[in-house]
Amino acid sequence: MSKTILITGASTGIGRATAIKFQAEGWNVVATMRSPEKETELNQLDNVLVTRLDVLDLDSINAAVQASLDRFGKIDVLLNNAGYGAYGPLEAFPRENIVRQFNTNVIGLLDVTRAVLPHFRAAKSGMVMNVSSIGGKMTFPLGSLYHGTKFAVEGISEALSFELEPMGCQVKIIEPGAIATDFGGRSFDLQNDESMAEYQGIVGALFKAFESLGAQTSPASLVADVIYGAATDGSTQLRYTAGPDAEVFMANRKQLDDATFIGGVKQQLGL
Repeated sequence: MSKTILITGASTGIGRATAIKFQAEGWNVVATMRSPEKETELNQLDNVLVTRLDVLDLDSINAAVQASLDRFGKIDVLLNNAGYGAYGPLEAFPRENIVRQFNTNVIGLLDVTRAVLPHFRAAKSGMVMNVSSIGGKMTFPLGSLYHGTKFAVEGISEALSFELEPMGCQVKIIEPGAIATDFGGRSFDLQNDESMAEYQGIVGALFKAFESLGAQTSPASLVADVIYGAATDGSTQLRYTAGPDAEVFMANRKQLDDATFIGGVKQQLGL
């Protein structure tokens, strides 16, 4: 019997590439997104259910989980992928944007996980895979909100692995580097207030860095391959980096003390 994966944020980027990868490998795929009526490709594939799930809407989460079970009988893997990045001086963010960043990247992930866990517990098997980022282990300037959410995802995932292991379930964390997705476009909330002159030097430096980063991205399919490998390798490994830049950053973060690593980031950005 084919295994089933439920993916959040499957309309673009990593989520979409992962849906395509798992379907090609013979899995049943539940590709969830906020606007499934706009989807024209995934719903043409065999054994793919495209359905609505907005991580900010509990009813849509429960309905998507039920639709998955109705169609495929069980869920073997949950991939929490939906999310976006908020960048800018903390002072420049309206409070509602702060709340939305944490609700989407953290509370939404917890709500989807909580909706699936009863089925994992009953089956005494299942895997929760959370898409974090190298930004869950290190930071860039002006990312207090985004990095705050990804550090949270790292802690949630690691702690959750303890409580799920005794009932035969696993947690895995995926840590991509810079990936060619619409993260810098639709999946990006950039706030800046030019009247706050004190921040503009660092804002300019970060903009410049993001532009040069665009030329060094890995394709979303690379992350999808890492996710597939993590889901099927039969190991108890918790963390998986994805992308050559991620490997370098994470190795440096492990080896260097705070002052040296942060100094290196500043140097790279010309700060």
